[in-house]
Amino acid sequence: MKVYAPEKLVAVSRYRRYIPTLPEDIQRDVHRRMDKLIVEESRYCDQGNYKHMAQIFTAIALYQTLQRHGMSEAEAYRVTSEEMWKALTPGTYQKLARLPFFLPLMKKVLPFGFRHGSGAGWRYEWHTDDPGDRFHFECRECVYRHIFQEQNLMKLGAMFCHADVINFGRLPYTDFKRTKTLCQGGDCCDFDFIRHDTDAGDGWERSRSV
Repeated sequence: MKVYAPEKLVAVSRYRRYIPTLPEDIQRDVHRRMDKLIVEESRYCDQGNYKHMAQIFTAIALYQTLQRHGMSEAEAYRVTSEEMWKALTPGTYQKLARLPFFLPLMKKVLPFGFRHGSGAGWRYEWHTDDPGDRFHFECRECVYRHIFQEQNLMKLGAMFCHADVINFGRLPYTDFKRTKTLCQGGDCCDFDFIRHDTDAGDGWERSRSV
């Protein structure tokens, strides 16, 4: 049973290397804010959402605590976003995308992962009739949107949306198309992966996703 405690959540978040570098009083206030968030958003604090909550609560607490300790909003946002993006590993996806069975693998792994790694506040629509060179789905309900909207921090929601662009935006032979997200005012997040012939190399136009 995973315990919702600030220290444990930070330890599995993308801020796990950054938070310990902060002064002790800031770390303490980050943890205090996270304690309150756990109570405020308790209906989403189930086992399926544990890793998502680790990202969300740590980001909110860091962003707000840095400002309470004198940092400007713009600088707090810069630190919160850049430290999160810095922890991403797009190289892993880029290596996988070189494999000829990348999309068939995605079609199995992503639905399985979301089914077992998502709790309350999520709803997906999968498409099982895609041809071999395409994989698309929609996220119709997202816990990030729920919480950031309730906390009046949709700016941080868009920050997390951009993480997908970093991870998927430069995949070899594969175009990542997304025209809207829930955290950026859309009615869904529309994920679309299109595979191109490896013989074409870079001879195709890459989409500008949001």
